[in-house]
Amino acid sequence: MPRFYNEIAGKNLERLTALSDGVFAVAMTLLVLDLRAPAAELIHSETDLWTALGNIAPRLLTYAMSFLTLGIFWVGQQVQLNMLTRSNRDYTWLQLGFLLTITLVPFTTALLAEFLTYRAALIVYWFNILIIGVAIYASWKYAQSAGLVKPEIPREIQIALDRRVIIAQSLYAVGAALCFFSTWWSIGFIVTVQLIYAIGPKVRPFTWL
Repeated sequence: MPRFYNEIAGKNLERLTALSDGVFAVAMTLLVLDLRAPAAELIHSETDLWTALGNIAPRLLTYAMSFLTLGIFWVGQQVQLNMLTRSNRDYTWLQLGFLLTITLVPFTTALLAEFLTYRAALIVYWFNILIIGVAIYASWKYAQSAGLVKPEIPREIQIALDRRVIIAQSLYAVGAALCFFSTWWSIGFIVTVQLIYAIGPKVRPFTWL
């Protein structure tokens, strides 16, 4: 019987993992490039330097927030890939779509850092997080339906992955909505959510996340 290209394409999980690690590494590195030391010609005293550092504090905040975002999604993708027995062409392209959304993070971070008090910048940043969540959730649901998940993975664990993404995206949406009161409220809420997801599993009552 004839064989078709699509039957053999995109089956290598190791190559997909390596590409993903590279994309995340580049995106995380690009974030820090938006941080620039104060211009030496503008600094004439300790007070000037502290003032200049205070002026770049918002950019440090958005940098840390986005680094956390990328870290959380990198861990989530790693967990997903570790639960698969194999890949296929469709799953690989879904993951490439996920990586596309990841590469947008440096841009939306720079936009937010530049226009920190503008709702539009916050909403664009949140929308980036939303499409990342949709992409990783879609790839996971496809993996389940296509029989790519290892048979020994308990159903409860698979449901836990569903729950984690859905709850996180719901909380991010709440954070985005707070921008209609203040973008600072939104940023504070989003950072809190990220910290909960980063360290929450070790702290009650967040162990179920």
